[in-house]
This record gives sequence, C-alpha cells and structure tokens, in this order.
Amino acid sequence: MEYWQLQQRQGLDLRVKVELSKKRIRDFYEKLNGEVYVSFSGGKDSTVLLYLVRSIYPEVPAVFVDTGLEYPEIKDFVRTIPNVTWVRPKITFKEVLDKYGYPVISKKTSRMLRDLQNPTDKNQTSRNLYLTGIKSDGSKSLHFKLAKKWYKCIKAPFKISGKCCDIIKKSPIREYEKLAKRASYIGTMASDSMQRKYAYLKTGCNSFDNKIQSIPLAFWLEEDIWNYIKQNNLAYSKIYDTGVKRTGCMFCMFGVHLEKGENRFQRMKKSHPKLWDYCINKLECGKVLDYINVNYK
Repeated sequence: MEYWQLQQRQGLDLRVKVELSKKRIRDFYEKLNGEVYVSFSGGKDSTVLLYLVRSIYPEVPAVFVDTGLEYPEIKDFVRTIPNVTWVRPKITFKEVLDKYGYPVISKKTSRMLRDLQNPTDKNQTSRNLYLTGIKSDGSKSLHFKLAKKWYKCIKAPFKISGKCCDIIKKSPIREYEKLAKRASYIGTMASDSMQRKYAYLKTGCNSFDNKIQSIPLAFWLEEDIWNYIKQNNLAYSKIYDTGVKRTGCMFCMFGVHLEKGENRFQRMKKSHPKLWDYCINKLECGKVLDYINVNYK
C-alpha cells in the first residue's frame, strides 16, 4: 500500500471508516472460523474496537494483560466489561528493571543502548551500525544510527533496555494465543507512531503471514475515536477525564522527553502521589529522568 492511500483513508468520513472496519473484522473472523479475540487494554482505542467487534460477534472474548503498571482507573473500567480474560507476566516490572534495564527515550533507542552498554563479539556489527550509521556492506542506514545527544547514556550509571514491553505485555499474550489457539484484533492506528504506520503500509488491516492479526482501526485518527465514543455514548475509563491522554504503562519513560508542558510524571504526582513515589523513589526512575533532564516534580 502507498502512503497516499493511507492518507486518503484517514480523510474519509467516520461513517465510511466504520463500515470499512466492520468489513475487515468480518473478513478476519471468517478466515479464522471465529478463532479470534480482542486485545483489550482498557484504553479508549481498544474500547471502541471491542464495541465494534461485539456489535457483529457478541461472543468474541477479550484479553487484558494485567502488567501491574496500569492506572487504577483502567483496571476499574476493565472489571465492568463482561467476558474478559486477565493474563499476567511471569516476572514483575521491578525484576525486569533489575535484570535488563530501564525503558527510556524510545524502544529503538533503548535497544541500541542495551547493545552499546553490553559489547560482545556477537553484537559488534550492530554496535558499529548504531554509532556510525554504516552497515556491514558499507551502505548507510541513518535510521539505525544513535542520535549523538544520547551517547552519554552509553555510560549511564544504570542499565537501559527495550525488553520491558516484550516481557511484561507480549509474552503473556503469546502464551494465551498458544493455549487458546486464537488470533487477535488490536486497536492500534497508523497515526500512533512511525512503526505502526509502516506496519500498516506493509500488511494492511488484516495480516495472515508471519504474524496473524487484525488492526481494523488502523486508518482511524484519534478524533475519530472520541467522536465514535460520543456518538454511541460508550462508557470509557474515567482516567481520561483527569487529563491523561495515553493510558499505557504508568511508569514507562518512552517519549517523555518530548512532552511539552506538564508531562506524565508531573501529572502523576498530583493524581496518584503514592504511585508516583513508588515509581520515582522505590523503582528509582527519578535518577533516570534526572539523567535525561526530564522534570518529574
């Protein structure tokens, strides 16, 4: 798919988007003989997705990953939804931090920094790419070159890693899929990130190749989500009414350095002071935020 096609779909009227998404939902369901589920985070996007899927197939189950890092308001909302299976990671967030390192800057940057902090013969080629932008064949790939402003993090007094999401979120889901033999509907959108945009351009909404999954809201925009919620009077987590815009893991530091005005940790100090104290002081995320010059007070 070409980028202009994505832009064209993103510009469609919401009523048209809804019908297109329902078609993708039906196609995926029929292809897999109903062996599907909705990946339900309790956030606004997956709330709309679950409503759409169950408006066609009421019996489709939902799965919520209780990472221990969700806002209390998210868990409270999930408890109100029927037919939701809760799954949990095998180790805690603290154990991930201790063993692998802190999620900081972005998933890609954290992955680079983990290799650069832990040099081995096996990752020598990757480390050279991250520092120079030059691949083993001599060609350039600046997309995988570490930004110079993060060079200081190579020698940071703490470990950095992007493995948290894989261990805390994806691993429990993979285990569920293996046991239940079901494939997922996921409420991500191409507008969420460059990575998700490229994924959609590569596979479209429904993928049946390496990773079998459906992202039927991929061409929606955030304003579509809120408009749909209002038009259909959908219940949603009240955490959004406190000013929180993203409801992923509370203690994740990915992208916080880009937030303008009051950032997620400053808001957390006001809204959830006990959790803020645990994050900043007990988990020592404060020292990481200090190191990358992010104010959290």
